[in-house]
Amino acid sequence: MPITITLTEGVLPEGQEAVAAARITEAFLAGHGLAGNAVMTPNVTSHVTVLPKGHAFAGGKPVEGAWIETKTPSFALADHEVQTAFFHEATQILLDLSKGKLSADRIWSNGVHTVDGTWNLNGKAMTNAELGEAASQG
Repeated sequence: MPITITLTEGVLPEGQEAVAAARITEAFLAGHGLAGNAVMTPNVTSHVTVLPKGHAFAGGKPVEGAWIETKTPSFALADHEVQTAFFHEATQILLDLSKGKLSADRIWSNGVHTVDGTWNLNGKAMTNAELGEAASQG
């Protein structure tokens, strides 16, 4: 389940990108009751993209900001309370790490639910039911 974190250059101090990825991943797992789950923990992946200043826009104008996007099966981030808690925590993580460079109105997020059966773990495409069964083993 990839989490994409996109930042404009300079909104986080150098080297804090990995900290952001780790803490946001931990928040995602904890929010779903999966912290430490041997199956899901290594399969919640993330990547950070840092854009040069002038290569990100809001309202068609250059902006310095951060974006968080999740791609999950439909049963993840399905409950509004979980959505609210996770995206609030992820936003707070970036606010804290930015040391005042970011404000909440410059952090955008969204979640995308994928088509059932498109998750590939260990070389096998899995349905939501199969993925749930695998997670229950962890």
